Amino acid sequence: MSILLETKEELLKRIDISSITVERVVVGIFFTGVKLSSGHGGMCATPVKAIPAAVCCPSSAKEMPFSGKMEGRSIEWILDQLDSTHILLKTIAIAALNALSAMEFEKGGYEIDNETDSFDTVELHKDSTVVVVGALVPIIRKALQAECELYILEKDPSTLKRQELEHFVEADRFKEVVPKATHLIITGTTLINDTLDGLLAAAPEDADIIVTGPTSSMIPDVFFRSKVKKLGGDIVRKPDECLDILSEAGSGYHLFGKSTEKILIQRN
Repeated sequence: MSILLETKEELLKRIDISSITVERVVVGIFFTGVKLSSGHGGMCATPVKAIPAAVCCPSSAKEMPFSGKMEGRSIEWILDQLDSTHILLKTIAIAALNALSAMEFEKGGYEIDNETDSFDTVELHKDSTVVVVGALVPIIRKALQAECELYILEKDPSTLKRQELEHFVEADRFKEVVPKATHLIITGTTLINDTLDGLLAAAPEDADIIVTGPTSSMIPDVFFRSKVKKLGGDIVRKPDECLDILSEAGSGYHLFGKSTEKILIQRN
């Protein structure tokens, strides 16, 4: 079972979802947001580049067959879309999973650090071997400054600058470089394209492994059982304000520290 589905099962053991419905959904350019009837919100990166059919109304409609019909649906139905072949439905389901996680976090069972960015916990030196999955600029910059061995796994190399392209590795060649990692920093969007489980399976047990980003803003239990040492994310503190911003093409710069708050949870 994938990390997503295991996390879903973990949450369903703890939360009675029978009366929880979806109050609001916004699919923004950068992030997708969900607000539940419980008042909790969650986000997920919007996988725009994964929707090649999004060029005209007839073909695009296939990717989101329930537009205008999401409000009032049960959270159970939404979570069932975690393994949907419709990428936008899956994205909404991940945002809903993060909203449920926000509810669980309120119970106080986790040591959550709201002061530290996950990238700031990475200590590099020349002997380090860093594998970055995604165009995570802060950690790429840090690795370049440390002059250590660096590999960047990215599906779209056009997002990388010339100096960064020297370290580019095609994403499907991950088994060649991930086993070498002393530090493995993974974007949470790997949860959307189902590549996270394979990356973690190939990683060394003793590597410093971080999964980070708004998409991975969920309870860490299953991640920590799967070699992950640190989980970074973003809690939606003001769901309506957050979704209003997303509806106007807002990005992280408009959200972080305002309607959302960064979190870091580390494995003991």
